[in-house]
Amino acid sequence: MSIDLQAYFDRIGYDGPREASLSTLRQLHVLHPQAIAFENLDPLLKRPVKLDLPSLEQKLVRNGRGGYCFEQNLLFAAVLRALGFPVQEATARVRWGAPPGVKTPRTHAILVVEAEGDTYLADVGFGGNVLTAPLLLKSRAEQETPHEPFRLVDEDDRIVVEGKIAGAWTPLYATDLSETHPIDYEIGNWFTSAHPGSIFVNGFMGARSDPGKRYAMRDNQLAIHTTNGGTERATLKSAGEMRDALTDLFKLRLDQLDGLDPALAALAARNA
Repeated sequence: MSIDLQAYFDRIGYDGPREASLSTLRQLHVLHPQAIAFENLDPLLKRPVKLDLPSLEQKLVRNGRGGYCFEQNLLFAAVLRALGFPVQEATARVRWGAPPGVKTPRTHAILVVEAEGDTYLADVGFGGNVLTAPLLLKSRAEQETPHEPFRLVDEDDRIVVEGKIAGAWTPLYATDLSETHPIDYEIGNWFTSAHPGSIFVNGFMGARSDPGKRYAMRDNQLAIHTTNGGTERATLKSAGEMRDALTDLFKLRLDQLDGLDPALAALAARNA
């Protein structure tokens, strides 16, 4: 099934070449998370998260919404394939925020992309620490991105993706890069979007990158991180303040979300 590349390019503000080059991959990888925010409003509102391409295009491209890893990276994969990049879908186990030694499920979607004879890890869907550049898979050196440095670390039969956060290397997720099929994503997507214990069902998580900045929101707690600088934090005290942040900072269109204000008000009250 084909994707409307022009609509996607208009959405992210890309007007460069349509060729499967490393330069194209890098440009798309930095623009995508600036334009299409990470967010889980549908699971919070008990709405289904659909992974078929027409639904992803409608939501993330035409309706001005964002999404989480399955949505973000499946849309990105469709764009890259349409441009001629070989793409393999894979999964990872999230380490960020998990206690040491705890086994987490394969609920993070990632991409393995070939460009100009090399293979890269691409990921436009990892929330507040999303990659803003693809990582060269054969390298174990520190890799610069438009934001923090990242690196890949070997661990048994896995690769651990680490980000240099506040000057310290922090594990984000681990992957064996094994090929993932649509049914694997459907199962992980169901757990993430519908399981009663999922963090995406019980609270809000939002993130968007900008040149030199990262915006992050957990329930009603807003953080603005400046690259190589400090962090501004604020507690949003009402549904109105939260809605303003979602539209102004996260660039989300919220006009089709019935029940949003009561859900936001409940989060603000819970974390007052």
